[in-house]
Formats: sequence, C-alpha cells, structure tokens
Amino acid sequence: MKSKLDKALSLVALGVLGVLHSAHAAPVYEIVNIENYDLQRTGTLEGARNGYALGINANDELVGIAKGKKKLSTSDVEGGIIDVEDGIAPEETITYSITAAIVANNFAFIAAQNGAAGAWLPTFDSINGTTPPSDTSVVNSVDTFYYDINDAGLKVGSMTAPEKKTENTATTDNTTDYWYYRDYEYRGVAKVGDTEIPLPPPYTQYVKDDKTVQLGGWSAATAVNNNNLVVGYASTDISKYGADRVAYCLSTDNTLPLDVCIQREQYPNDQGTRNIQYQTRAFIWQLENGAATGTALPLGLTPASDNTLTFTAQALGVNNDGVVAGRSHVYRYGDTGRLHQDAAYWSKDAEGKYQYHWIPMADAVSSSIAYDVNDNGIVVGSYRSYISGYLRDKFFYFDINTPDVPYVTPNDFAATTTDLSSKPKDINNKGQIVGYIETTYDKEKPRPKAGFLYEKSTGEFSNLNTLLTCESKGFEKGADGNWTRHKVEVQDGTGKVLSYNSDIQVVEASSINEDGTIVGTAFIRKPSYQFDKNGNIIVGENGLPLFELSGNGEPVTAYVPRMVVLKPATNGQACTVDDSTDTGNYERQGAASLAWLLALPLVWLRRRVR
Repeated sequence: MKSKLDKALSLVALGVLGVLHSAHAAPVYEIVNIENYDLQRTGTLEGARNGYALGINANDELVGIAKGKKKLSTSDVEGGIIDVEDGIAPEETITYSITAAIVANNFAFIAAQNGAAGAWLPTFDSINGTTPPSDTSVVNSVDTFYYDINDAGLKVGSMTAPEKKTENTATTDNTTDYWYYRDYEYRGVAKVGDTEIPLPPPYTQYVKDDKTVQLGGWSAATAVNNNNLVVGYASTDISKYGADRVAYCLSTDNTLPLDVCIQREQYPNDQGTRNIQYQTRAFIWQLENGAATGTALPLGLTPASDNTLTFTAQALGVNNDGVVAGRSHVYRYGDTGRLHQDAAYWSKDAEGKYQYHWIPMADAVSSSIAYDVNDNGIVVGSYRSYISGYLRDKFFYFDINTPDVPYVTPNDFAATTTDLSSKPKDINNKGQIVGYIETTYDKEKPRPKAGFLYEKSTGEFSNLNTLLTCESKGFEKGADGNWTRHKVEVQDGTGKVLSYNSDIQVVEASSINEDGTIVGTAFIRKPSYQFDKNGNIIVGENGLPLFELSGNGEPVTAYVPRMVVLKPATNGQACTVDDSTDTGNYERQGAASLAWLLALPLVWLRRRVR
C-alpha cells in the first residue's frame, strides 16, 4: 500500500505533467531598488554589511533587517573610510559574555516605494531606544528585528532588553570591573507610527517557596493580519533543566550576583544552546487602542503530569480570517512513542475558541513546519525527509478546506520529484508562492540557492533569476545591441584602477503581495578589502583601502546579501543571455548568510504579511 507521501507525489506528478503540455508565460520581473547595477546603497543600512527584506504589504511598504555591523577602527572613521562602499568591509565580531559590554548586531529598517528618503531606500527604525549602525558615537546594546507589516503600517518583530551593568565587588575575582546583563533575551513588539507596544510572555519569573527570580522569559511576534491580530510564540513555563540552573544560581555554590548568574545561563553556549529554556507555545495578541491582549494557543498534545520534556509550538503566519499557521510538538496518531514537531494550523470553532489541527505527515517525514496560510485556506510549509539517501527539505501546500486530502509536494524543475531542498515563505490570495530552492545536484558540496515563484493555479515553478530582465541581472546593452556584464571600476589604495563584472543573484524570496511584488534577498558581487592581523582595513598612501588581489592582479570578489525588491515588468523580456563563460574571480561567500535566523530562540523567525 502506498504511503500518503507516495500518493501525494503521484498525484502531483500527473498534475505537473499536464501543465507541461499547456502554454503559460511566467511574469517578467525587474529589480526596482537597483542603482547603477548595484544594490549597495539601496540594499542595507549604512554601517551594516548585510540586508534582508522580510515582509511587504499592499501599499508597497516593507520591513527588513540589517545585520553585521562593520568593523572599522578610529582611523578608518577619521579618514573617511567609513563611507567607502566599493568593497566588503570586515564584520565586527560579536560575542556574548557577562564580562564584556553587550553590542547589538541586528537593526530593523523600513522602506517604501514612496519613502520619504527616496524610493525603496532602507530607513533605520528605532525600537526600544536603538541607534543606527552608522552611529559610532554610542554603543548600542539592543538587537531589533522586524518580520511583518500589515496594510495599516503596523509592524511586528522582537527586541532584546538594553544592557545593564553592575560593579564587580568580589575580592576573589579581579578579571573584570563590571558584570553585564539584561532583563530579557527576546520580547515581541508591535509598532505603529512612533508608538511601541511590547508583547510580553505570560511566564517571566521563577517562583519557588519564598524565592522569586526575574527571568524575563521570551516572546516574538512573527506575523500580523489586517485586523491587527499578531501571532508568534511566548514562554509559558520554564524547562526542568532550566529550573535546575536557576536553583543553582540561588544556591550558595554560586559566587556571582544573581542577575549575572541568570544571564550567563541564558546566553547561548559554544553549541548554540541555552541552559535556561522555556516551555513555549504558539501565541496570539489582539491589538486594540494601543493595548495587546494575549492568548496561548493549544499544544498539539497533552503532556502527562509527570512529563519533564520541553514542548514547543510556534505561530508563524496568519490570514485575515484569523487562521494561524505554524508548528507544534505532537504525538502522531496519539501514539506517545511517535513524538515529532510537525506543521499545524489553528482555527476557531463554533464557540470562537481556537482548536489545534495537525497536518498529517507520512511516516518517512521526520519533521515539518507551516510558514503561512492565505485567505483561501491554503497552507504552505516544508517537511524534512530522506531523498536518495540524504535529508532534504521539500516544499508542500495543504488545503484546510479538504483536510482529508493529503498535502501536495509540487515538482520543481522536473516532471518528477527531485532531491533539491526547497522552502516556501509566503503565499498570496492568488496562489502565488515564493521561497527558495537549491539549484545544483551535487550531493557532496554545499548547494547554491535561488528564490522561486510557484503558480499554484498552473503548477508552474520558476527560478526567479530566469524571470529577470537583463539589467536586473547586471547586464548592459552595448552600441552593437549585444548584452554584456556591466564592468565595475574601483580605485585601489595603490592608485591603480581595478575592474570586475557586476552580478546579482536572487537567493531568497520572502514575501509577495497581491500585486505580485516580491521582496527578499539577493547576493551582489563586491571585491574584498585587505585586512591586517587585527581585522582592520589596510589603507594605502592615497587614503583608499587596498583590495585583495588574485595571482593575475585582479580583485578577488565575494557575494554579500542585500535587500531586493522585484516588480512585474511593464515591458521588457526575461534575460536569455548565456554568460556561462563568465566564471569571474570570486568566492561564493555568504552561502549560509541566512542561517543567523536559525540562531534566534528555537526557530528562524518568520514574517508574513496579509
């Protein structure tokens, strides 16, 4: 008997084969936030290396994140190097320690087609007192994130608490003058205009006997609909091991101040895990008159009273009817021996109470997640399973109106299922789905990724880079009518003029609105500066930085991520220029640049706009 997965694959294979025999032209797209074949100025905030667009609304307003504050010495700033954007500056190394000041590395921004600063120019948006990455006069300790924006301009995301410090008065520890800590690690936040609305979790303090310890808990707002219903996740209790660590901080064995000991236990360790974890639930906040009312959504299982495991559920998308998409721990088919973290959705019953719904997964699937749901009830997500002997993530969609019909795994670039990993990030009400997919089949090497557009109505699956106009890919038309790569010229610190070929690759599509406007992340090619042993830029006698050169004297280039905005082209054609001979002299750095999203508590924090 075929598994549900096999059945779904068989059905979709037949469907896609039928589509292959029909004629349908995918839309042509152009990158509209490009200046002179470059996304440098329009792709991130000044003073930050990387930029990511995460959500767009119907009014062509977007939210995003700039990450990676540039490492620049005092002489760089005084000499004007801080304004040089011709190459890739080093990123400031951020470490979290109770003996060092907290330095922020993530900055929320907004941009709009009709933005006050200019079309699609990223504009720093302060949350919780943050300062822009270009401001070197202060040390900003608050990390901020935007994931979503609704049509009324309500933005949602998360923030950290600002740094606190206390003097080290211990006579046995002279390694530091101060201890550094903060009141909470992550807290959801909504912002409209200049008004910020914190979205705290229900569990923020540890209480036992006559002891009360302020922990802060954690929460995050990942999506918002047009009715100002915000979804995300929040801490509802502490884990068993986390409670043990708090008990240690309260014991006489601990020689640190209580707040500092708690901070140490909440920071990620070398393995990226935190000693203090929380029972975490999918959560919703209804915003009205500047206030938020929070409600925990049901977990996909009922733990036994003596169960000490840590269970997690998260809400990642929401439609205008209030249907919530995400994931939860669940015992598949009620079997306590089959604990998985699977895609789910929550919807209201006849009495207006939210009920949990599991999206049934095949036995071969180890885990799954739902990222979004549109107003027609189509959920999009991905599952993880072995394909050809390797664990892969595959994009699926599921119709909540027919819950007995299995999820569908669309084919991507072939008439049958490939082993290319793919993840959707957003779906609009037209059934257009965007996300990212791997583009090469080498099983032993890291696989490059590309943004994709999937048309559910036709089954057409497209690499967004094949839908771009030539200008949007870094080409320019010569006097002879032929397209060639735009040649970028930069002056080196030696006075020599160097050149390299422009290149833009869309690597992830994060959001699509009803007009088909897509935002996401592109890699752009830039040359690398030379650094000294301390990681500072080496400057030549002419005051300009030195570039790293190959054995042929050409600049060594790398790819860095930038925010990108794609709009359907009113005229023009998709670029068909064959530039396979343009191997360039570059390194594919930054292939894992989006992995920072996974470093946030428990999961990469999705945004979604409706």
